[in-house]
Amino acid sequence: MTSNDVLAMYENIAALTGRMALAAQQGDWNDFARLENECARQSSAAQAGVPPLEGDQRKRKIALLKQIMANDRAVRDVTEPWMGQLDRAMRPAH
Repeated sequence: MTSNDVLAMYENIAALTGRMALAAQQGDWNDFARLENECARQSSAAQAGVPPLEGDQRKRKIALLKQIMANDRAVRDVTEPWMGQLDRAMRPAH
């Protein structure tokens, strides 16, 4: 994997997670699941390891990782309250 491949992968993942956040906010869980699977497929390339980046490429990678984390937070802002409601609904009544 070249440094350009690494950046392209992170750019794709950032775009996918952005679309996942939008799908979650819109309650489009079918599209969300499809995007989640695509994101997992894209990120699997990183499991083999990626070359270290230097200079501007490293800064771009860091910016993309911050964007991915912000997108993840946006998804969790939608899903965590719902998961809490589901957890409470499934607890046995005392």
